[in-house]
Amino acid sequence: MELKNNFKCHFCPSCDGYGCIGELPGMGGFNENINFQKNCEGWNEIAKILIEQGVDFSDEAKNSLPIRRLGPMTGGVENVGYSSEKQFYLDLINFSLKENLELSIGDGCPDEKLKYGIEAVKNQTVKEGATFKKAAVFIKPYPNSKIFERMEWASEIAEYIGVDIDSYNIVTMRNLVQLEKKTASQLQEIRKATNLPFVVKGIFTSQDIELVKELKPDVAFISNHGGRVENRIGSTAEFLYEHSKELKNYCGELWVDGGIRTKQDEQVAKFLGANQVLIGRPVISALCEKQV
Repeated sequence: MELKNNFKCHFCPSCDGYGCIGELPGMGGFNENINFQKNCEGWNEIAKILIEQGVDFSDEAKNSLPIRRLGPMTGGVENVGYSSEKQFYLDLINFSLKENLELSIGDGCPDEKLKYGIEAVKNQTVKEGATFKKAAVFIKPYPNSKIFERMEWASEIAEYIGVDIDSYNIVTMRNLVQLEKKTASQLQEIRKATNLPFVVKGIFTSQDIELVKELKPDVAFISNHGGRVENRIGSTAEFLYEHSKELKNYCGELWVDGGIRTKQDEQVAKFLGANQVLIGRPVISALCEKQV
């Protein structure tokens, strides 16, 4: 007998971190959702600062938007309430394609989480006249030998290879599967093993900035894991505002996620130098609501 989905999203009018406080596993984050909330509020706060400085977001010259990409997510069963991780990924990828999002897949424990993501990208429904979309593949900071194995699994569908360095802060997973706090030399070894653009995801501290300076990755991805992992308190919008110019000197592109909800949020990110914005919870909410 097939189990029914039991979605954990509350379908709040505004996905701002106040409707799922303390729900982790679930849609919430660490420390009563503090960084989830700060991420959402941060874009408005930075927009106000920029407007006071004379930035006009109604100006057509500043009205273009960064590329929108699905954020890398797993945990469809424990966090979203799907009955099947495999079905979660199939639905998520095809929904994202219909919404014209570029694709990402994430890694997790057990290995099937990444494998289901790879399978979903391979089996995507391609509209007539459309092209097959590859995905940015984000791998947890395992020992490098294990990362190389996962890169091989994803070789057919990957357009970027990324290491999710901030997931080292997931203490339970770190202890379970031996996640490492990666050094620049370890990341450089991974970078040399692929011809694809290399992404370092989870830039959110001064130590991370020094890592980017030393490594000079193709993409520096500002993220605090949607406020889900234990980290310093703050928003990705504020971090982008304070450090984008410095980071741009040491990477090819800047990506950012966390609390992006409106066109103005995207405009702020673009104005501050972000080439792509990644969207997670709103995609999950829309996907689940469609099926309720």
